[in-house]
Amino acid sequence: MRTIAHISDLHFGRHNLDVMENLLASIEKSRPDLVVISGDFTQRARHVEFAEARRFLDRIAVPKLVTPGNHDVPLYNLFHRYLRPFRKYDRYIAPLDQPLGFFQDDGLAVLGLNTARRFTRKNGRLSQVQISSIRRIFASVPRGTTKIIVTHHPLAVPDSEDSLELAGRAIAALKAIADAGVHLLLSGHHHRALSGPVTEVSSAGSILIVHAGTAISTRTRGVGGNSYNLIQIAHGQISVRVMEWGKGQGFVEAGIASYAFDGNRWRAK
Repeated sequence: MRTIAHISDLHFGRHNLDVMENLLASIEKSRPDLVVISGDFTQRARHVEFAEARRFLDRIAVPKLVTPGNHDVPLYNLFHRYLRPFRKYDRYIAPLDQPLGFFQDDGLAVLGLNTARRFTRKNGRLSQVQISSIRRIFASVPRGTTKIIVTHHPLAVPDSEDSLELAGRAIAALKAIADAGVHLLLSGHHHRALSGPVTEVSSAGSILIVHAGTAISTRTRGVGGNSYNLIQIAHGQISVRVMEWGKGQGFVEAGIASYAFDGNRWRAK
């Protein structure tokens, strides 16, 4: 069995220190094989915020795979936004990532793709080059490996959920994702924890979608509070535990969804 701690939308600069300490304790207790952080490390892409995010990451001992979010691109410094949008992210965060944003062991193959763009303030997009790389990168992954893609902006929404704004070129990306046999998409951005299969992709079957809430930010939305996902993968089955913070309780399980793969489609158990 493999365990992934999926956290997102930290927003250092608008974060709760108590929640952060509880998150670190919860991750340590869960002992995941991999921690995935799907973007928005900072609130306004300032040096001090990236430095805080780096200190947080340094306290996580297990392998990490990261990808930036739209808040990690400078908003007010137009010179850096247009000419060097990821300068501070590359300095503080990217050196801790897996080489080329790709993690692989004997059961997992996880690819991080950057959907943040300098010319958009909130929305994201994948490039044609990124979409083409999906088939190439996963082509050499051994059969039986669980294939996962991580983005900040969602590429799809579970069939059972209301629509959300997706990254640009999501439809083209999903075609490549289905052709590559990818099983699971992880994302954040909307500060909502939800999961489920999406079937309207291709005749190849369904893909399991997991969105994360905001882990430690004070910028919670709707009814959801601070949370992260604890994902367990074993023998064609995946369970997604939403770990939610409660004052005086720390992070506790707030819900669990389980899915089984029949070789073609994901189905809720």
